Amino acid sequence: MSINKKYHGVVVPMVTPVTAEGELDVAAVERIICFFADNHVSPLLMGTTGEGNSVSQADGLLFVQTAVKAAHSHPSPKTGTSITIYAGLTGNCVSEQIKQADAYTAAGADVIVATLPTYYALTPAQMEQYYQTLADCIKGPLMLYNILATTHMSIPVDVIERLSHHPNIVGLKDSERDMDRMAACIAISKNREDFAYFCGWAAQSEHSLALGGDGIVPSTGNFVPEMFNELYEAAVNGNPERAIQLQEETNEIAKIYQAGRTLGQSLTALKVMMQTKGLCDPYMLAPLTRLSAEEESEIAQKAKAIKS
Repeated sequence: MSINKKYHGVVVPMVTPVTAEGELDVAAVERIICFFADNHVSPLLMGTTGEGNSVSQADGLLFVQTAVKAAHSHPSPKTGTSITIYAGLTGNCVSEQIKQADAYTAAGADVIVATLPTYYALTPAQMEQYYQTLADCIKGPLMLYNILATTHMSIPVDVIERLSHHPNIVGLKDSERDMDRMAACIAISKNREDFAYFCGWAAQSEHSLALGGDGIVPSTGNFVPEMFNELYEAAVNGNPERAIQLQEETNEIAKIYQAGRTLGQSLTALKVMMQTKGLCDPYMLAPLTRLSAEEESEIAQKAKAIKS
C-alpha cells in the first residue's frame, strides 16, 4: 500500500455464530467482535465464511446491529476507535438487496460488500449494470466482491476498472486464485486514494501486500487474528521476511480445518477451532451441518496445540 487509504488492513470474514436452534448467537457475536477489536482487525459479516446466503434478513439486520454496538462499546486498543464493520450482501432479488443494504447502513455498517447474483449466468455487461445499480441506489459505500468458487462467475478486470471510478464504489475484495488477475486488479487501485484492493486468497496475503494491495481477508483470522495483524504490519512496514514466515505459519493452521474438506465442511471445522477459545459453538445454518463427534474432537485437539 503506497498511500494512506480509508479502507485497508485486515478484514476477517467472520463466521456467523448460531445456536443449536439456528438462531443468531448474539452473545457470541459480541465476544468475537471484542476479540477482533483487541487484535486490531475488522469483520466482514455474512461473507462466504459467514454463510451469508443462509442468513435470514431479520438475523442479518440483528447481526449488523449487534456487531456495531459491540464495536462501539469496545474500541481497538491500538487506535482508540471502533473497528470498521463490513456487511456482506447476497441474493438474487436486486430490489430486496437494496432495501437490505440500506437497513445495514442505517444500523451502522460502514461498507456494503456485494457478490454477484448467482441464479443466472451473467454477461460482463449485466455484471457491470448490476453493480452500477447498487452503487447508484444504496445509501452507503459499496465494495465489489469477486468469488468464482461460489458464484461460478468472474468479474472481468476491465469491468472492475470502469466500476472503480463510480463515486460510491470504494474497493474490491477478490478471492479468485489467479496471480495475473491479482496483479492486474492491484494495478487498478495501487496509486489511487478512492479505490482499494483486498485479497481474499488468504494463502497469498503476503504476496498481495508485497504487490501493493491494501488489505487482506483471511478466514483463518477468525482463529488467529493477531497473526494476520502482525503479517500485515510486517508487510507494509518493510519486514518481508517476517511477513513470509507468518504466511507460512498461518497456511499450516488453515490446513487443520480446510484440508480434505468441502468449503461447507471447512466452515464448521473452523467453528470447532474457535470453540476451543470460547468464542462460539460449531452449529451451522441449514443446509450445512456439523461434523462427526470424532472429527470435531480431532480438530479441537489440533487447535489447542497451536501456539500463536
